[in-house]
Amino acid sequence: MFAFETYFIRQLALELSVQVPEAAMTDNTNTTTELSKDSMTPESIRTQTIHGGSEELRASDRSFIAKDEAIAGHTISARLIPAGAVRPFALVASLFFLWGIPNSMNDVLIRQFMKSFSLTRFEAGLVQSAFYLGYFILALPAGLMMRRYGYKRGLITGLCLFATGCFLFLPAAISGTYAFFLGALFVVASGLAFLETASNPFVAQLGPEATSERRLNLAQAFNPLGCITGVLLGTIFIFSGVELSPAEVAAKQADHTYASYLHMETLRVVTPYLVIGGIALVWALLIGATTFPKLDANNESCESTSGDWRSLLHKPHFLWGVFAQFIQCGSQVCMWSYFIQYSKEYVNLSDKKAGLLLTCILIIFGIGRFVSTGLMQRFSASSLMTCYGLTNAGLLLFAMFFSTWAGVIAILLTSFFLSVMFPTIFAFGIKDLGPNTNIGGSFIVMAIVGGAVFTPIMGWLAEALHSTALAFVIPMLGMAGVAAYAAYMGRYEKRRAAECAAQA
Repeated sequence: MFAFETYFIRQLALELSVQVPEAAMTDNTNTTTELSKDSMTPESIRTQTIHGGSEELRASDRSFIAKDEAIAGHTISARLIPAGAVRPFALVASLFFLWGIPNSMNDVLIRQFMKSFSLTRFEAGLVQSAFYLGYFILALPAGLMMRRYGYKRGLITGLCLFATGCFLFLPAAISGTYAFFLGALFVVASGLAFLETASNPFVAQLGPEATSERRLNLAQAFNPLGCITGVLLGTIFIFSGVELSPAEVAAKQADHTYASYLHMETLRVVTPYLVIGGIALVWALLIGATTFPKLDANNESCESTSGDWRSLLHKPHFLWGVFAQFIQCGSQVCMWSYFIQYSKEYVNLSDKKAGLLLTCILIIFGIGRFVSTGLMQRFSASSLMTCYGLTNAGLLLFAMFFSTWAGVIAILLTSFFLSVMFPTIFAFGIKDLGPNTNIGGSFIVMAIVGGAVFTPIMGWLAEALHSTALAFVIPMLGMAGVAAYAAYMGRYEKRRAAECAAQA
């Protein structure tokens, strides 16, 4: 495990053009090469020797300087990850992958529970409600805890809660009680609330503020890989592929075997969650054994903010950021949760085929994350997100009125443009919050409760209109709202830059 982790960290350092000290990569206490703050310049490693009255460099130093100058050419701009912080970044970025698994498995659970518990779309939508209520209720306590004890303890606490919720799936399945599953999902989400409340601001503050959006988008790029894994696990291990016709259901009910069939369908959800819970505990041990850097919440800010959380009420960009995250999360969860139902209703796909198509959504989402991170080097995050929000609103409008394969493809494409939204809104919202960054981040994470609010409403609207397609008006309006916030932040950043220049 340590060898793999070391290799991953070295590769990530190379990709980011970061020079990582050997002492940070190994446990060899006899290492003689140390890099200080000044060691990133060629002059700092000059060796003075007296030979013929002139200063000379040893051959080994010349080689080191040449390498250092090559690296300096790539790191002349603001560095994404500071030297010495790559290992903590790699561990935390891996968490974005880990929590993506249960997030996407909820979409599979909704369809599975509709079958095994004979639920309506509204009742099945409570899966997302229970899940995102955990975020809403625990995010603020998580922020307060980390403000006092630091990010590291918050991450460990979150991983332990996450694992506990996963393990509760076993007694929930044995009891065959839907409410028990909802309780287990609430505990899972409570752990994820700690993880997201810690990870997002930690990554945003880990380097220069000028690169916070890019850094957070890079870390978030691992999240869709976890989401893809979650859908594949759900499709392969949870969906049985057995779909009974009404006649077959009646036959099983007559033979008194239908209840046994439903119970076996319910038990299929247990194994994936037990494995995920075990991985969460292992990662808690790895984080516990890693030294985390201290961060300055006021890093590179042009203004000073008091530690009173009530000052957040005077930060319009933060307040609008909370609202934008609320509607963004609600819209995204709706689009993914009802994609399988949309596909089954209008193009007659089976559960397994629709689940595999949902995997394509997440692949497109992951591609969007990596591509958007690169595009942010050329375009501002605000202009990119404005464009993405308007594009998604148009695609969803098309899917509402062209509920064929064309509509399915339109919904697939929205995932590319969704990719940039969550991390960019988060990075926008915590700008200039100073010592209140942790608390502000907690409120933005609490806004994930939009997934709990929007999903059952969309399910109710689909039943009232007798059309899943027309119910997509809810995420369509949400995407238009995100575009409006991005345009607002574009104006905010220009005004902020002008104020900082005036103070200089």
